[in-house]
Amino acid sequence: MNGTLAVAPLPAARLARRADLSAITFATTADLAPIGLPVGQERALDAVRFGARIGHAGFNLFVIGSPGSDMDRTVKAMLEAKGRDEPVPPDWVYVHNFAAPQKPRAMQLPPGRGPQFRDAIRDLIKDLEVALPAAFESQEYQARRGAIDESFRRKQEEAFGALTREAAERSVAVVRTPFGFGIAPLKDGEVLKPELFNALPEEERSRVQATLQEFEKRLEDILHSIPRWDKQRRDEIRALNRDTARFAVGHSIDETQTRFTDLPQVLEHLDAMRADLLDNVGAFIAPAQAGDGEGEEEWATTGPLDRYEVNVLVTHPADAPGAPVVEELHPTLGNLVGRIEHEWHRGVMVTSFRRLKPGALHQANGGYLLLDVRSVLIEPFSWLALKRALRSQQIRIERIDDLLGLTTTVSLEPDPIPLDVKVVLHGERLLYYLLAEYDPELAEHFKVLADFEDSFDRGATNEAAYARLVASIAQQAKLRPFDRAAVERVIERASRLADDAAKLSLRVDPLRDLLTESDFWAGEAGRAVVGAADVERAIAEQIRRASRLRERMLESTLREIALIDTSGRRVGQLNGLSVLELGGYAFGRPSRISARVRPGAGKLVDIEREVALGGPIHAKGVLILAGFLGGRYALDVPLSLHASLVFEQSYGGVEGDSASTAELCALLSALAELPLRQDLALTGSVNQAGEVQAIGGVNEKIEGFFDLCAARGLTGTQGVLIPVANVQHLMLRADVIEACAAGCFAVWPVRTVDEAIALLTGVAAGERAADGAFASDSVNARVEARLREFARVRPPPRGEEATS
Repeated sequence: MNGTLAVAPLPAARLARRADLSAITFATTADLAPIGLPVGQERALDAVRFGARIGHAGFNLFVIGSPGSDMDRTVKAMLEAKGRDEPVPPDWVYVHNFAAPQKPRAMQLPPGRGPQFRDAIRDLIKDLEVALPAAFESQEYQARRGAIDESFRRKQEEAFGALTREAAERSVAVVRTPFGFGIAPLKDGEVLKPELFNALPEEERSRVQATLQEFEKRLEDILHSIPRWDKQRRDEIRALNRDTARFAVGHSIDETQTRFTDLPQVLEHLDAMRADLLDNVGAFIAPAQAGDGEGEEEWATTGPLDRYEVNVLVTHPADAPGAPVVEELHPTLGNLVGRIEHEWHRGVMVTSFRRLKPGALHQANGGYLLLDVRSVLIEPFSWLALKRALRSQQIRIERIDDLLGLTTTVSLEPDPIPLDVKVVLHGERLLYYLLAEYDPELAEHFKVLADFEDSFDRGATNEAAYARLVASIAQQAKLRPFDRAAVERVIERASRLADDAAKLSLRVDPLRDLLTESDFWAGEAGRAVVGAADVERAIAEQIRRASRLRERMLESTLREIALIDTSGRRVGQLNGLSVLELGGYAFGRPSRISARVRPGAGKLVDIEREVALGGPIHAKGVLILAGFLGGRYALDVPLSLHASLVFEQSYGGVEGDSASTAELCALLSALAELPLRQDLALTGSVNQAGEVQAIGGVNEKIEGFFDLCAARGLTGTQGVLIPVANVQHLMLRADVIEACAAGCFAVWPVRTVDEAIALLTGVAAGERAADGAFASDSVNARVEARLREFARVRPPPRGEEATS
């Protein structure tokens, strides 16, 4: 049988699948009702619903999918809808802990009451700022304070006066020196000088000295009594200050308490605040009145009333629309669990409970928190802090300095806040699989997986749903309506993005970009409705913006810098096809594959692998070729072949097995010494049985070779051989389909390497007859004969020579 007739090129109708909107009637997308939820994601959406509803610990959500699948927006919209039916979470405030100032106290309040409490305390503080100074400046206070001071002064004067008079009667003087009080003898009303005192008779001197000692003892008693009297004075002043402050603040605090009679914890705090005010009243009056600076240092860095303020950490209006849904885009440790801010004061960093700031966990508490898993993982300590919070069911504000042990300074230790939140992580599948492999705690905290599909099946019903999806995006983005032909072109493009004619891409972001750009070009053309030409223009412009590298590579081939033949025949040389993807844009590129053979020890040398440019999958494909040769040809003799295979002018890495069929055909050509057509390119992997298997990027590969052929001029004989299994994936460009319909280009589906080699050489591959021999002059017969010849001329190993 002639090998060129064994395979027929595909008809143009099979090179792309056209849209089928027969299940829906509309003129433009303005006629279509928007679709509520993404199409084709039933499994993922059911998982999200389950994860959002189950209330047990650990059943948080991990949402995975391909970039651009719009899963974060979808999940957020679902949670917001569910959250509207849930109760509003409570407010949380921090107040000063009077018993332990370094441990601010967390207080839970009903929704909306946090700001009320804060404002009430602020009003109270304003009242106290007026009432306290006024009370201590009043005439009554000044009179009572003066009486206490006067009593202390009078007591000292009376004690010293009595001692002085009695001493004078007995010729003794009480004198004041730079070092305090002293006792000295008198004579004739004058202090007796030491030399005169020493000149007195001994008996007189002894009498005077005894008198002096008596008065010194009494003076010492008086001096020792003065601190006791001063303490009594201070105690009386302190009691006066408390009575005055109690009168000044009592009414204001009582009035404030009447506003929170339903909140025992607030009443308790106000009572503690009252007691603290009375204990530290000295800080609110002038230093001269405070009683020796009482309480002055405690407020060295803040105002005396600042400690009574209320820090509203999180608040929700009582009429808020249900539970909060928070998305944290920058989940640093501080943004996640909260932070303690500091400020410079007199050269040192100081803080207080008023500097406590909430994190995303605080803001989402009682609701839902969405986090991008990649952002969480790249931030130091965030992933560990999140797991700690989920395990302990508490939000504890942590500082990086403390975690690293960089400082030993005393800081605040705020009360932890109970955590009741549903955490939703979203990201790429690879990150989930890596975490599942290397972090056993993942399964403890994220038990619900929602995996968003990349594509879904085409069909009249699904394409109708996709049309409604297009309408929804257009209406949400306030785009012009799309007519029926434009929607059809969008659907066909979605199938191309899915790399499968039987599928539609569910990656919403690229779809939204396409619709937005189509709307722009319709506006540029002055059209009120977007048409198919506008969609085609948008697709073409997207490709053009990203195709500089593809054009440069094509230019290098046209200038014969990169050597690729598109005409003639060559032995052991064939055009293979590869796909390059850079920045989200993929394009096909032809590559020359060559093979050389000689007698040897049965080794296939993969030059790419030898120089570390070939990956393991490519190396596997080359080893499969050796298995194919050894299992098909010259089974009764050793495989005595030394062959080398190479991608010519390949200066980067080569990976994948999609060129293994082309490599095998180049090898068979070199063995059979039959030239291969250079106007054809071949892609497909091969197994040891010679079956051609499916590969990826089939559309890009065909178009890459077509562009080269078209640039040089289509001859009508050029084309690409692809695996039969890839026919279902074809969604080729319109210009490629037109060329195929006109007979200028062709796409051949092949099932086996025999079909491929027959088409490439124009010689039948040949099958074994009943006698075990291949058909005469067939490709397989020539290959087998060449291998037998190699076995015959190959010198036997040294061990065999010695035996013979």
